[in-house]
Amino acid sequence: MRSQLQKFTAFANSLLPHETEYLLSIQQFKDAERLSILKRVDFNAHHIEQFTPYDTTADKRKYNHLQNWIKSRLRAVDVDEQFNWMLNMEQKIMTDTIRPEEEKELLKTVRRYKHPFFSFSKFYEVVEHYRHFLLIRLRYVDHIAANTFLKKYKRAYEESKKINEKMHDATMDIVGQYTGEEGIGSKQWEQWLSQIFFNEKVEGHLRYLALVRLVFIAHNYRKYDTLREKFDFLDQYFSKGRYYSKRLLLNYYSNRLMLHSNFREYGKAVYYGYLSIRSQNHDYLFYVNNLCAVLLRTKKKQDALQLMQKASLEAKKTKNFHSRVGYVAFYMEALNENGLYKNAISYGDSFLRAYSKEILQYRWHLFFSVYLEALMHRGQCEKLLRVAQKHHLMERDINYRSNAGYLPVVPFYIITAKYLEGMVNQADLIRTFEEYVKKQEGGKEGKTALQKLVVKFDRWVPGLSNRLLHQP
Repeated sequence: MRSQLQKFTAFANSLLPHETEYLLSIQQFKDAERLSILKRVDFNAHHIEQFTPYDTTADKRKYNHLQNWIKSRLRAVDVDEQFNWMLNMEQKIMTDTIRPEEEKELLKTVRRYKHPFFSFSKFYEVVEHYRHFLLIRLRYVDHIAANTFLKKYKRAYEESKKINEKMHDATMDIVGQYTGEEGIGSKQWEQWLSQIFFNEKVEGHLRYLALVRLVFIAHNYRKYDTLREKFDFLDQYFSKGRYYSKRLLLNYYSNRLMLHSNFREYGKAVYYGYLSIRSQNHDYLFYVNNLCAVLLRTKKKQDALQLMQKASLEAKKTKNFHSRVGYVAFYMEALNENGLYKNAISYGDSFLRAYSKEILQYRWHLFFSVYLEALMHRGQCEKLLRVAQKHHLMERDINYRSNAGYLPVVPFYIITAKYLEGMVNQADLIRTFEEYVKKQEGGKEGKTALQKLVVKFDRWVPGLSNRLLHQP
């Protein structure tokens, strides 16, 4: 029994709140005990900060049957499973290996099709291939079904292709601004993307792509107000089993972390952050980084360090250097926050030697912000200045200042290191800090962030923040 419940518990612990909500909404159990177990699964899925054990006196076969039922019901509405089925059908059609029972299923799907499928465009293309397959074999009756479908939805397919192409144009601007390309903006795409997201005639895949890009735009401009209604809208879809896949849910939870974090709703942000890493997928490390950032912001420094240590193996395996450089930076920051500056320097040194090109290409500002901090805490000012000169950090910082949310972290560490090394006097140091304080933009939030940054430097220049921030 204990072994059986361990297996079931591990499975149940991988389930997500929207999955269990949907399962409860469709269940028709006549067995009160089985329903009670499902309700306990739902409770544990929602209350991830605590765990209520399952009843060991219940018939173990019910746990096994319930696990199989859950897998079956979720698989039936999983849009990723549907997409994989389409790819499988396409391959078998193109290689003439499709079996009669598979054709029967495909034709049944064509005849009962309700527009739009989540991946409508892919299904349309599969039916196109199948039409050729049928006609050359003189299968006129089945060909009529496929041909009728294609004619009926031809305009919808062409519209989807246009949207997809325009989505790429939008993404070029959005990502260009996110990565700091000069003169690139993305605000002009916000209205069109919102229209796509709310348009129920557009296939779900494109609607979700639109939401992801709206999240990027919000991040580009540090304005998140318009996202809340969209997330709440999507929340209802997921609860009803629409647009469901575990992959999309994990992404949704990570995006909700970002939303709540920017509204300083940190309790909710941490909650959704832990949900986003409940299962591992291609973006797992990216979600870990986001959660770590919130944990550090809320002073949960030990939790942050443990989180990053657990993800170390995944960080070594990933080929995504945006996420990998981000992981290294947040890991170093977690080490710094726990006073382990020597460890942070050692880790940063190794990564910088091996991947300096990738650091500079992706998230150089994040990496060097925490790496220079560790060097400063260990009193290695000479090394800090050598690193800054070697990698042209001041020149890079000048180009980086147009980014939303910019803070002069790198210049502050460099000028302070020069001061401590006797290369500039205190008047020059103060003057440099004052120039940045006066030029700081970003409204009240930006000024608050800058004030917190200045206060950090009191450690090396006593009274600095009082002189800069409390002048008459």
